[in-house]
Amino acid sequence: CDCLSPAPTSTQREAMSEVVKTVLARKWSPSSWQALESLQMAEYDDKAAETKVLSKLSKLPGLVQAAECEALKTQLAAASKGEAFIVQGGDCAERFMDCEPERLEAQLKLVLQMGAIVSEATGAPTVRIARIAGQYGKPRSKPTEVLEGYGEIMSFKGDNINGYEPTERKWDPERLLTGYFHSAATLNYLRSLQQSGDMGAMIKAIDVGFLSASSDHAQSARIADGIKKNLVPAEASGFFTSHEAMQLNLEEALTRQVGDKYYNLSAHLVWIGDRTRQLLGGHVEYFRGLANPVGCKVGPSMKDDELADLVRVLNPNKEEGKVMLITRYGKDKVADYLPGHIKAVQATGIPVVWQCDGVHGNTVTAKSAGLKTRDFNDVMAEVTTALKVHRETGSVLAGVHLEMTGQETVTECTGGTACVTEDMLKNNYETWCDPRLNYKQAIEAAFTVGRELGPLGAETARD
Repeated sequence: CDCLSPAPTSTQREAMSEVVKTVLARKWSPSSWQALESLQMAEYDDKAAETKVLSKLSKLPGLVQAAECEALKTQLAAASKGEAFIVQGGDCAERFMDCEPERLEAQLKLVLQMGAIVSEATGAPTVRIARIAGQYGKPRSKPTEVLEGYGEIMSFKGDNINGYEPTERKWDPERLLTGYFHSAATLNYLRSLQQSGDMGAMIKAIDVGFLSASSDHAQSARIADGIKKNLVPAEASGFFTSHEAMQLNLEEALTRQVGDKYYNLSAHLVWIGDRTRQLLGGHVEYFRGLANPVGCKVGPSMKDDELADLVRVLNPNKEEGKVMLITRYGKDKVADYLPGHIKAVQATGIPVVWQCDGVHGNTVTAKSAGLKTRDFNDVMAEVTTALKVHRETGSVLAGVHLEMTGQETVTECTGGTACVTEDMLKNNYETWCDPRLNYKQAIEAAFTVGRELGPLGAETARD
């Protein structure tokens, strides 16, 4: 069935821009985005093959349950009030080749350990969300690139779309189906780990020895000891899945009607990227009809009034835990943009969940190695500055969003107590897209965040 947005009140109507009125006046359906321009999507030469793949995907089981999406929404609502904290992270872009037991277990271990660290440091529960089981597609700044010996070829947009090798850059719809089965295998393995009864031992295995040179080592050691004593595995081992929903025909094919609502059952939470958040575009149109909790990246190019319009479109019913705004400015720009964005959203009266993405605004090219990298201190500076701004404006920073890997030997981001330098980047630079914090850097980030947050009761006391 097609869905009409609820009729706005007269007061709401007066506050709406013409853009919001236009969008909310439309009938929504899982396919209504098709009438609009949608950026960053792959378009296939073989339309028959594309139709066949999408038809198959539309008949396959969803990867998650609608009730799980609603449970996440409830937890996000608590985080928005300072009663919990969100730890979200994982690969920039998953690779089919990494769908292996050891790597998957390392990713889950990292997210759960980071959640346990923040929880022990703050005395509040954490909401653990992994960029996993579907993060196979990536937007790119340019659709093509020039490679020596190959000329101009399509840019790599993730394993869902094309291959990394220059000879595999043709957009292939069959990869969408391959991506579904890799996502299903990933989620099946992670859920089986949950049922194994060994999660407590996995989470408690936090070695802070590498932080011995840090001035905060003693505090980190106390937190790690507290986890060993206080951890309740059943409470600390739950997780949710997420990915950027870029390829809308894929997302539509995995959308299911449950009761009178529509859920994207490819993940518990999906988000709109900073490059695809046009108010009159296909991505916002698709997202506004979903019952899932949804996110949207918010960068320096976002105007204050544009953000206010966005939350009105994505959350017209003012549902708590429904919309997560993921800010990503760069450490030196947070104070310039975040206060205005917070005030613009506060003026709408629409509840949102604020999250800080500390990585995407702090990407640079290392001079010595010629590789993209991020410095640990820059990432942490963006998070701590965002926390300060939220506190000063009467808002709540509900979580962090990081690109990271459970692999200890990866050298893609510099800095941290692990002391990765630019000269070391080529030692083990695995990523096919953006650089990730390695295991030690991500664990140190969790200790840093927990220390900066302090007891989360202080957040609610201010409110």
